[in-house]
This record gives sequence, C-alpha cells and structure tokens, in this order.
Amino acid sequence: MQDIIRQLEEKREAARAGGGEKRIKAQHKKGKLTARERLEVLLDPGSFEEFDMFVEHRNTDFGMDKKKVPGDGVVTGYGAINGRIVFVFSQDFTVFGGSLSETHAEKICKIMDQAMKVGAPVIGLNDSGGARIQEGIASLAGYADVFQRTILASGVVPQLSVIMGPCAGGAVYAPAMTDFIFMVKDTSYMFVTGPDVVKTVTHEVVTLEELGGAVTHTTRSSVADLAFDNDVDTLIQTRRLFDFLPLSNREAPPVRPTEDPFDRKEPSLDKLVPRDTAKPYDIKELIEKVADEGDFFEIQPEFAKNIIIGFGRMEGHPVGFVANQPLVLAGCLDIDSSRKAARFVRFCDCFGIPIVTFVDVPGFLPGTAQEYGGIIKHGAKLLYAYGEATVPKVTVITRKAYGGAYDVMSSKHLRGDINYAWPSAEIAVMGPKGAVEIIFRDELGDEKKIEARTEEYRTRFANPFVAGHRGFVDDVIMPSNTRQRICRSLAMLRHKKLENPWKKHGNIPL
Repeated sequence: MQDIIRQLEEKREAARAGGGEKRIKAQHKKGKLTARERLEVLLDPGSFEEFDMFVEHRNTDFGMDKKKVPGDGVVTGYGAINGRIVFVFSQDFTVFGGSLSETHAEKICKIMDQAMKVGAPVIGLNDSGGARIQEGIASLAGYADVFQRTILASGVVPQLSVIMGPCAGGAVYAPAMTDFIFMVKDTSYMFVTGPDVVKTVTHEVVTLEELGGAVTHTTRSSVADLAFDNDVDTLIQTRRLFDFLPLSNREAPPVRPTEDPFDRKEPSLDKLVPRDTAKPYDIKELIEKVADEGDFFEIQPEFAKNIIIGFGRMEGHPVGFVANQPLVLAGCLDIDSSRKAARFVRFCDCFGIPIVTFVDVPGFLPGTAQEYGGIIKHGAKLLYAYGEATVPKVTVITRKAYGGAYDVMSSKHLRGDINYAWPSAEIAVMGPKGAVEIIFRDELGDEKKIEARTEEYRTRFANPFVAGHRGFVDDVIMPSNTRQRICRSLAMLRHKKLENPWKKHGNIPL
C-alpha cells in the first residue's frame, strides 16, 4: 500500500511539474503563466477538481515511447467561478509545446461531454503549437472530435475561448466556433497559415503580430472579441464575462442583488440628443446611465464602432445591449456592424438573455464597397437574428430610425415586445431633405418652395407620432425615465413564452 501511495505522489508531482523547471522558466520569461497557474487565477480558490492527471500518449513512433509526461500537455477538470460550476481545459505549452495528441484530445472531449450532461459552460485556455506531428492522422482526428463536440454544445452551454499563446492551423477552428474569444496582447496569436507559408505562397512579408496578433483580430478580422495586456488581466475579465451568463440554455441568467433603484431618474438624458440632427453624441453614455450601477461590459469595442454591443444588468438581471453609435459613420449599419450585432443577438437568444436596443440609425451605409461586399446578405443577418429571437426585446428609438434600418433594429414588426420612442425620435422612410428632393423634384429650382416642403415633411413625419398612431411604438417617453420604463417592461416580460414554428433549423443568410 505504501508503495502505491508513493507512486501516486510521484506521478502527481510529475504531472504538476509539466515540462520541467527549465521550460516553466522559459514560459515565465515570455510573460506567460503556466497552465496550472492560469487555472488558479481563473477559478475560485480550492475549487478545481482535475480529471485524467495520469493520462499519457500512446505513440511509439519517432522515439516518442521514451518521452512521456503525465497529463500529456493539457490540464482538464471542473471548478467554480463565484460559486458556479464551470468545466475547463488549459493547454500546457511546457509539454511538447502544448501540441494536441490523440489522448490530449480525448481529455478535452471528456470534459466537454460531461459539461453537456450536467449543463455547465466550458472555458478553454489555448496555448498550443498545433497538432502533434509525430502522431499524424491520429492528432487530426482528435481535432475533429473536439470540433464536433463544440458544434453540438453550441447554443446548449456557453463556450469561452481564451487564446494565451500560439493557436495555428486546424487548432483555430475550435475557438472560432465558441461564443467569445479573448486574447492576450503580444503573447497570443491565431492564424490558419503562418508568416513563412504566407511568404512562400503569396510573397507577402508579415510578422506574427500583424498576421494573427490580438490587435489584428480585435480591430480588423473580428475573430476575437477582446484583448488584454497580460494573462492575469485576461483571466479576471473572463471571470467578469462569466458572471453575466447562464450555466446552460435550460437555466436562467444569474441575478445579482443591486441597490440601484429601478425607478432612478437621469435628468441629464433629457439633454443627451442635440437639437441639431446632424450633430453626433455618444450612445454609450445612455447605456451606462440606464444600466445597474453604470456597469457595462462591452464586446468587440474596437471593431465596427458604429454599433455597440455588450452586457449589463437591469434590476440585477443580465441583459444584452445593442445600440447604434452616432459618433461613428453617423450610426449607419454596414457589413461589419450587421455581422457583429447579429451574432450577439443570436447568442443572447440562445441563452435567454433579454435584448435592449437603442436606435439612432439613418440607414444602411451606401457605396460600391458595401454593395460588392454583400451588404444585402450581411444586413439580412441582423434582420434574421432579431426576427428569430424569442427572448424579451425592448427597443428605444432615441433619434433617427430611417428606412429599412428602422425595420431591422428590433422594430415592432420583428416581434419587438415593447417599443418606446423619445420625443426627439424621427421615424420615416428617409430624412426630410432627401425625401423632399425625390417627392418634389420638379420644384428643385425654387429654394423657398423646397425649404417650405422640407419643413412640412419634418413636421408631418420627423417625429414619433405617426408611428405612435399606428401602434408601432408603444409610448413616447421622457429620456430621463428610460431606466424605469425599461426595468418595468423587462419585469413584465420575465415569464414571456414564445416559440418559433418547428424546424430542424433555419437557413440564416451566412
């Protein structure tokens, strides 16, 4: 018995040591934590229960039978974040460069299977050199096994990916299918083919950071949602995001007690929208002034800045905010903003998170670049997402809601539950000037007549009352009362029941 206990402790010690002291020092020298250190930051103290600590690879080719490390380059198990269960895997770059082998993949698949059974989120900490070349097709099969589980878990349990080192080749596709991706600046990167291959094939010279670094993926490609300065900050922000999410699609989002009164008034909002309709303002100020304690967790803040998405709470309950940003492109919808918002709306709908939409949109961005890029289909993604969503939807039109963009932004016609307008709202097919130039084109030479026609159009249509007469907005509210009205609406909608017609799945215009 003593022999077995001694062997057990030796194996545990070997597993905890990973690739050894030299490689751990090299990891620290790069400014990176080890796989186990990362789990200590991510999870509540003492909550981690490890699976498969003693698993070793089975490969005997290329001398691999003489190179075995318990755990095989990935730490797996479950723990808690603020007392709520979560399954985790953390790839260990100190062991074979974190490369994925057949057994490495089996460990990840095991915790994903368990997460699906019990209904708990999965967080993957990625730090891997890719497939283990010595294993050939077996490692590729392992990737596919992980991909399949990621697909099946989508919309069932939240899946978060944290890229904390290299993630290249086939390895990128598992994170790409998860719900949110965080990266670490300067130490993490993602790409399908590396700089050397790019140079050989296309003759482009590009650095690791330029090709697939955190800044590239949060500002240009939109592959990643947020990037942070170091491992610790990234993991703390992952904990913060986790607190907004339910454990599964069968659970309600977590409620956090708040002392912020639901009927708190914000007089400053009465002056938020400028009198000059061409003048911009920051819609983020509105979000922060209506959310509990001003707490707003923005997603993809550096990409498609003409639309804002993120999480906040109303009366302690998580909500997803979507808002046009007049400071950028006048708040127009374009290809990137439509894709960005559509994916977020669909995530909220998957997991029962109500959606609050603030609308100030003059239309879709015109131009050949948008048309050739497929704005019709990309814009339809957002339309589809809002129309498909069955969660509570509350919409507030703050200023412009013109043309098809009015329809798209969670309008009453797309089953918006409660639709409010501020007195400054202008709901019309287009702005007064453009409308008059089309309707009265015969009078374009007469400036006085055109001015009079423009004022007439503005009086008749550039206000919320025509939509109000038809019941397309439920009420015209004072901006200072926005928080109270949204909170009341969400409380009323808390037990909303709505189901879409039965189908295997729809065919969103991808």
